[in-house]
Amino acid sequence: MAHDREEPESREPGLPTPRGPLSRGVEAYLRGEGRLPRLEDVARAAVYGEDLQLALYLCYELHYRGFAGVSPDREWDPELLRIRAALEHRFLSALRADARVHDSVDEALAGLLVEPVDGRGVTHFLRDEGELWHVREYAAQRSLYHLKEADPHAWVLPRLWGRAKAAMAAVEFDEWGGGRADRVHARLFADLMTDLGLDTTYGRYLDAASAEALVTVNLMSLFGLHRALRGALVGHFAAVEITSSPGSRRLAEAMRRTGAGPAAEHFYDEHVEADAVHEQVVRHDVIGGLLELEPHLAPDVAFGIDATEFVEERFGARLLADWRASRSSLRATIAQETVDIS
Repeated sequence: MAHDREEPESREPGLPTPRGPLSRGVEAYLRGEGRLPRLEDVARAAVYGEDLQLALYLCYELHYRGFAGVSPDREWDPELLRIRAALEHRFLSALRADARVHDSVDEALAGLLVEPVDGRGVTHFLRDEGELWHVREYAAQRSLYHLKEADPHAWVLPRLWGRAKAAMAAVEFDEWGGGRADRVHARLFADLMTDLGLDTTYGRYLDAASAEALVTVNLMSLFGLHRALRGALVGHFAAVEITSSPGSRRLAEAMRRTGAGPAAEHFYDEHVEADAVHEQVVRHDVIGGLLELEPHLAPDVAFGIDATEFVEERFGARLLADWRASRSSLRATIAQETVDIS
């Protein structure tokens, strides 16, 4: 099923092409060749736009794999953290204004547990009418997260106690393959990419990804890196796990219908089964355990659920708008990779 067992995602990626003055300034600083953007530049930028989101992504990525040629010391550089805080403030303020809908966790969860009869989202499109090029674009954009799947959520573990901590660790253990390197979900997604003729190098499609895709990944990093947002991170994780199983079932059908390949089918088949179990554990033990000990975090959990739905709907709307207009959703053309499976 897997064509190549090299671990390309372990390498540091190169820096991407800047998308405006904010990302250009952050990149120059990372290279040691220039000054960081001014705070007034951050205040003027479109909060969900290409430039601000890429600048924030660059700051966050220092806490994951970093970038080739960038000193590891930049991760905790005080001046860079000051700019990151300004970017985060704008992002979080916008999310609180745009995404907060439900006042209680039960109300927020209820919306996730009911599948609409006439579903019209991205997974429905891919299952019913998507072509192989749509599937490849979807995988390329999602690779920004799936090649580090479950990693942003790991930051919440030291911030949980008792039942919530044990349950969260159990779900994360499954995401990381249950102790088997060949079953780590990031590895399975790399195998999916190989089936689709995509480059599995970590960060390879950052230049091609839309701002809407960057937002979905930045949301996880924002919640994961801040102890004060641990409730929102748990809400985000719940939203992902609860919606994953039905969405993955549709995507598995899309992979079969388009002839994407056995590893592509397996990735989503695996999530249908695993995430159906995870959904129960997250709702009853992670959320339940957290709120049992810290009931004051309930509004944050609800916000995390709502914010996740908000950014995913924006990403889905962008994809469908482009695809229904018969145009690519990517900012750059992606090549078909030739893989030696001998």
